[in-house]
Amino acid sequence: MLNFSSCNVAECRFLSSFGPLSFHMCTPRAVSFSRSSSRPSVTPVQAVLSYRQQVGCYEVGINKTATIETIANLLQEVGGNHAQSVGFSTDGFATTPTMRKLHLIWVTARMHIEVYRYPAWSDVIEIETWCQNEGRIGTRRDWILNDVATGEVIGRATSKWVMMNQDTRRLQKVNDDVKEEYLIFCPREPRLAFPEENSKSSKKIAKFEEPVQYSRRGLKPRRADLDMNQHVNNVTYIGWVLESMPEEIIDTHELQTITLDYRRECQQDDVVDSLTSPELVKGTEKVYVLHGTNGSATATTRGEDQPDCHQFLHLLRLSGDGQEINRGRTEWRKKPSR
Repeated sequence: MLNFSSCNVAECRFLSSFGPLSFHMCTPRAVSFSRSSSRPSVTPVQAVLSYRQQVGCYEVGINKTATIETIANLLQEVGGNHAQSVGFSTDGFATTPTMRKLHLIWVTARMHIEVYRYPAWSDVIEIETWCQNEGRIGTRRDWILNDVATGEVIGRATSKWVMMNQDTRRLQKVNDDVKEEYLIFCPREPRLAFPEENSKSSKKIAKFEEPVQYSRRGLKPRRADLDMNQHVNNVTYIGWVLESMPEEIIDTHELQTITLDYRRECQQDDVVDSLTSPELVKGTEKVYVLHGTNGSATATTRGEDQPDCHQFLHLLRLSGDGQEINRGRTEWRKKPSR
């Protein structure tokens, strides 16, 4: 069992299984295949996986739209499908042959999700994903979510991963042998889900300060929260963050942005406190309106004339010794009238 107490990251995992689906590797002419078909041959230009999914009744909440947990699970699923389709391991770590030989694994450092419109029950969405190099010790995976019926971009996400030695628990530089194994499955030209300058996806999360305004203490992992590696699944953390949100916001607003920085792994016997406080924001902020499917965006300014957007800082920590599990930031907008 892995222990991340000495490393400020969380273990890479791909979980969840969704009903009928189809996905294809994007090439100059996209090649389609189904779950039941044999794994396609993959060439260096096949760098983007496109995954299509209908939202099921068990994936929506009281508003009859997909929950943020549904969205996050889908991101994990399509990321895992991409890793497996290009021949990486199926043990939950998405490792290359050289990584397995050297006992190296990917661990999650950050996850950022923005949802511009939540798909409703029975809507069909398509998720594109790809990975690429990120610095000396890491990589990144991006996603773009599209409404199949309208072609509208309804969400974007990005994540950062770093490499760690499974035995020494130390972060390790990505060597050339490992890069050669995964870079052939990355876009030849850099492609970002958030190409705009000053993107919220790279914004530093401020340190959580006492006193705490909202809290939910004594949270315990259920058996259903554990993944194939016997650790709490990343999506469970999102649910724990929401546990300490004030009811008046949950009832009248919906989550539009969430950023989580992973600090340590949570295991079955851990007891967790979820803490939340409003984030003070100076001046105005930008709201992104997307055009096309390549992650490009234009910005409009939100000021005092749009008071219905709220921002919060979050902290998940162990109840016993107060160690940080992860640090988060969320933005909420007024629920649309339906």
